[in-house]
Amino acid sequence: MSTADRILLVLHVGFAIFTLGPLTAATMSTPRYIRARNVQVLRYLRLTTRIYGLATLGIFVFGLFLAEGRFDQVWLSASMTLFIVAFLLLLLIERDQGKVISKLGKAEPGAEGPDIRAEQSRIAAVSGITALLWVVILVLMIWNG
Repeated sequence: MSTADRILLVLHVGFAIFTLGPLTAATMSTPRYIRARNVQVLRYLRLTTRIYGLATLGIFVFGLFLAEGRFDQVWLSASMTLFIVAFLLLLLIERDQGKVISKLGKAEPGAEGPDIRAEQSRIAAVSGITALLWVVILVLMIWNG
């Protein structure tokens, strides 16, 4: 393994460690703060989801360089496909976070508030699926890499 490959691997793993952890924590804790109807924290979690979600693209980019054109390997193609699916699911989570913030921001103080159970349930389910996809990608990378 050349020095350039080692640097790419360090960047790939570093981006994975420092983006996926906070991203998963933010998306999976969102339903708790929806139940508490804490708009301020929800705005912070949405911003965290946006920033770390975009930063995860670094994982993908450095992984592409590490692949060195060997896209005929099934595990590599599967990992990249799962990554794209997980990224698209993050876009759905971020969209639903925005819907919840908008609905809670328009609610009258002291009123019962809007029905946000659908978004809350969808965020909980999709963030769990996304976390599972990260684990499957991790297994594919370690098992075959």
